[in-house]
Amino acid sequence: MPPRKKILIVDDDQDLVVGLAVRLRKVGGYDVIMAADGLGAVTKAQREKPDLIILDLGLPVGDGFSVLERLKTLMNTALIPVIVLSARDPGEAQDAVLEMGADGFFQKPADNDQLLAAIRHALGEDEASPPG
Repeated sequence: MPPRKKILIVDDDQDLVVGLAVRLRKVGGYDVIMAADGLGAVTKAQREKPDLIILDLGLPVGDGFSVLERLKTLMNTALIPVIVLSARDPGEAQDAVLEMGADGFFQKPADNDQLLAAIRHALGEDEASPPG
């Protein structure tokens, strides 16, 4: 059996993080690690080398834009797919983060099925066995 994929969730909303982590573990079989601010996000990404990062834009200690920019300029994190999950207006933020290298943008609250499909796509699991 292949090793479980690791996802880093970066968000300061603890309730959202816990709920999303439970769903990702149960439905996707993923290992989940968490960071609550921008500095922790970059540090954990470098140390843990996750397979995917789910990133909020409104973070303490470095907003999501600066975190995304930093992740994409560091050699050992540049190729990690990043999906932005934010309460910000997609009209302003979506194009900016996609141009910065994000693999997707979802506005909170995100549709769980669509978010999971985007995660699977970013991880190259499109043709993986169905959930359940």
